[in-house]
Amino acid sequence: MRILLVGAGGVGSAAVAIAARRGFFETIVVADYDRDRADRAISGHGDRFVAARLDASSADAVAALCREHRITHVLNAVDPRFVMPIFDGAFAAGADYLDMAMSLSHPHPALPYSETGVKLGDEQFAVADRWAEAGRLALCGIGVEPGLSDVFARYAADELFSEIDEIGVRDGANLTVDGYDFAPSFSIWTTIEECLNPPVVWEKGRGWYTTSPFSEPEVFDFPEGIGPVECVNVEHEEVLLIPRWVDARRVTFKYGLGDEFIEVLKTLHKLGLDATTPVRVRGVDVSPRDVVAASLPDPATLGDRMRGKTCAGTWVRGLGPDGLPREVYLYHVVDNEWSMREYGHQAVVWQTAVNPVVALELLAGGVWSGVGVLGPEALPPVPFLDLLTAYGSPWGLEERNP
Repeated sequence: MRILLVGAGGVGSAAVAIAARRGFFETIVVADYDRDRADRAISGHGDRFVAARLDASSADAVAALCREHRITHVLNAVDPRFVMPIFDGAFAAGADYLDMAMSLSHPHPALPYSETGVKLGDEQFAVADRWAEAGRLALCGIGVEPGLSDVFARYAADELFSEIDEIGVRDGANLTVDGYDFAPSFSIWTTIEECLNPPVVWEKGRGWYTTSPFSEPEVFDFPEGIGPVECVNVEHEEVLLIPRWVDARRVTFKYGLGDEFIEVLKTLHKLGLDATTPVRVRGVDVSPRDVVAASLPDPATLGDRMRGKTCAGTWVRGLGPDGLPREVYLYHVVDNEWSMREYGHQAVVWQTAVNPVVALELLAGGVWSGVGVLGPEALPPVPFLDLLTAYGSPWGLEERNP
């Protein structure tokens, strides 16, 4: 297996550190628009890693780099603006493709808070037949959320339930960052995108529909000392992926943002600072959202200042195999102290990065296989969960009172 890893930011660099301990691949080419950043990401990890410069907005450039290095699999670790050129470039070069976020959505022009417009992943699913006919696999949404959360959904359907009423992905943390009043632990560009877009909900008989941002608040009790966190509806790929392969009456995604974070996002929106269309400032065209991202600390550099744990998981309720009501929470917790000590990367980016590396190892060994555009829930969950545990990062399951 010869891998092109596009993006040497927090998640990409963590993926390098994780993969360096595994023997399933021949070469990983780490490519970034900033060649120095790619060099830093591979430093000290051995001669199986190669750095390169790449403009991820160019499908032709992606394809050319794939051909130059005889790439078999492309892993996209940059923000979702670049999904389609990387996706198209991988296909043109005859490589398989993995990402952790799908192609961008576009709200309904007239009814954004009730009807869907272009949904997350629609551009990729539109060409699924072409990928299948070519015998190529695009495994989409294989980070932690989406990714591991989708694997949990499939595991619950296969092993824990006879009927499912609702699958609700729930994400929360108790992370703090010393010395900062506001310092997101993940890409602010992506966070703005998913939090300010209309959230999507899926219901059997109705299909996909939207609500207003931060709707349906609920307090969810997270395990391993994190405790109760208020969660709200957020646009996320799981709601667009899970119903395609898992039978459930309702699918939701709620994120534990906290009041302060929500108010900051609302203020950015009021001021137009969430916009991606460039504006003219003193003779220079700049995207307001890019300015916000550049003004905040790089999440990849915050690990030494971070304290606490992050939890990603999937809450499921329905009927167990015995026909009785059942409610469970399948989850994965990463302690920042552990991830920094063991890998030198903060918890949120490490937790995101480990899952595509596990998936690549399963593909390399033939344990996972497929063609077309697939989500993680299209593939058997047990081998994934077993290998994740073998990586030293076990998952958990809590029975809850239905």
